Amino acid sequence: MQAFFRAQQPIDLHLHSSLSDGTDSPTEVVRAAHAAGVRTMALTDHDLTSGWAEAAAECQRLDMTFIGGMELTTRGVNGGGIHLLAYLVDPTDAALTAACAEVLAARVPRLQEMTQRLSADYAISWDDVLEQSGGDSIGRPHLASAMIARGHVETVGEFFDRIVHKESKYYIPSPGIPIIEAIALVRGAGGVPITAHPTGRGVPGHMMPREMMVRLKEIGLGGFELDHRENANNPQGLARLREYAREFDLIVTGSSDYHGGRKPNRPGENTTSPEMLMRIIDESTGSAPVYSAQDPSTA
Repeated sequence: MQAFFRAQQPIDLHLHSSLSDGTDSPTEVVRAAHAAGVRTMALTDHDLTSGWAEAAAECQRLDMTFIGGMELTTRGVNGGGIHLLAYLVDPTDAALTAACAEVLAARVPRLQEMTQRLSADYAISWDDVLEQSGGDSIGRPHLASAMIARGHVETVGEFFDRIVHKESKYYIPSPGIPIIEAIALVRGAGGVPITAHPTGRGVPGHMMPREMMVRLKEIGLGGFELDHRENANNPQGLARLREYAREFDLIVTGSSDYHGGRKPNRPGENTTSPEMLMRIIDESTGSAPVYSAQDPSTA
């Protein structure tokens, strides 16, 4: 239980940098979290861990605890997109890094085709999208930012809700890892898999079938990110997941999903309890938290 007492509070386990679809560098993300009062944070860029070292170094400078994370792009059993948070994996694990590399490579032709479709109705080009992407992981938020820069929409939310929603002619399904495979990959890399904002983008009123919950638990799902602003989209589904969390003794996290200036989410607006972070640390074998350099137990 030593790690439980060494990780400071508040705890925010879902933040993004400009290496994926945020607007701040890893160092700037840490500084924003610290300024908001967060004292333990996870950098969870999409399908990569390249920002860990920079973020961990700044956390140590600011007397914070760093938790290594990533957000995997996955596909549900029925084909829908799901995001899977992976905490304290081994960042050098061959199987996981190879799968993530495939996802990252597939993003470029997907975004190019979506941009091409949009260009038939809007003044938008691939160069516009590239101007919004400064990292290794390019995605729809960069296309949304390009549309904002061009004056076609005012917010990222408007872009997703009005123009490039899943039923629109511009949308192309995500090239994600099948969720069953992704959970196994995370566990194989010594990490703990937690579904990100699980009711945030689903159909309001949709409930996860119990048999699916049983299957995911058997495969190795660790829990759900339930305290997240987007989960309010489906309060009935969220209530069901809270029931599952109690019944199956799952980890429940809360996070901001900070993206810098790309989203209104602010660091620390939702947080994770120390008890739940301790469970993540206890279950992981891939990597360890980076505790404060001022922690006397590390001396």
